[in-house]
Amino acid sequence: MPQVAHARWTSASIPDQSGRLAVVTGANSGIGYVTARELARRGAHVVLACRSPERGQAALRRLCGEVPGARAELRRLDLADLGSIRDFADGWDHENLDLLVNNAGVAMVPFARTADGFESQFGINHLGTFALTGLLMPRLLTAADPRVVTVSSEGQRFARFDLNNLNAERRYRTVFAYLQSKRANLYFAVELQRWADAAGLRLRSMAVAPGLTRTNVLTGGANSDRGRLYGALVRLLVRSVFRPTPTGAKTSLHAATVPDLPGGSYVVPDGLLQLRGEPVLREGERAMRDTITARRLWRLSEQLTGVCYRPPTPTAPTSTSPRGCRTEPEA
Repeated sequence: MPQVAHARWTSASIPDQSGRLAVVTGANSGIGYVTARELARRGAHVVLACRSPERGQAALRRLCGEVPGARAELRRLDLADLGSIRDFADGWDHENLDLLVNNAGVAMVPFARTADGFESQFGINHLGTFALTGLLMPRLLTAADPRVVTVSSEGQRFARFDLNNLNAERRYRTVFAYLQSKRANLYFAVELQRWADAAGLRLRSMAVAPGLTRTNVLTGGANSDRGRLYGALVRLLVRSVFRPTPTGAKTSLHAATVPDLPGGSYVVPDGLLQLRGEPVLREGERAMRDTITARRLWRLSEQLTGVCYRPPTPTAPTSTSPRGCRTEPEA
């Protein structure tokens, strides 16, 4: 049964984040934007990792307007391209990284392949997240209290997880592929904690589900070409059934900032079917106990991405002093 973590938890409950450096993927809109904004509001230095420089710059300007004095910057990241992910990690020029929020993703999109030939929902939602986290791991492990938050979905509970059809090897069904990718997010987050614990690392890995939330994930990106009728129907559904984006961002912010939250937690809303309500810790989730599938997925992900997780040898990465608000992406 879910356990209430903090009743009536709001963004005002976020403790001071001064001194923390955070990356939020997909921060140009929706839950990612709200997550980045509220972290910045509480004093964190936030990196908006966005695929589109134009949308990213607009989001950065908006954030700086809403949070005067915010310490925020924009860097380009496309999770559909392993080359872009490697460029992002190789270009990291801060001393460390305290928090990575794996928020970016796609949902219910028509069949497509990523730059590296992966089915897009599996490739972006899981493999891109897996690769980015692994490549940033040396930076995370230089932080005093590193944390990784991965956005899954309570829809993953209905996934029929097929390790032999993760990449649409046999057939592609839009909803099936989406739910499977979100189950993969949960497997990854929990297995990452097991990996860290086995290696004696202080890293904490959390999974979250935002619940039914008003974002553009169903209408933007690859879904923008699905026609006016599709767009109109989805927008009507989102307005009438889904909750406001700041409410949906609660679970991400909770997982990212509550000081005593244990690693391996799965934070979800506490309402009916865990789709609405205050953040709670969901325990007893079957997928969280399925170590065999999680480990097989981990090994497959290493093979497909070429990113291998090993406790890093201490290095002295190039560092810079935290910089203020910028409206141009890093070179």
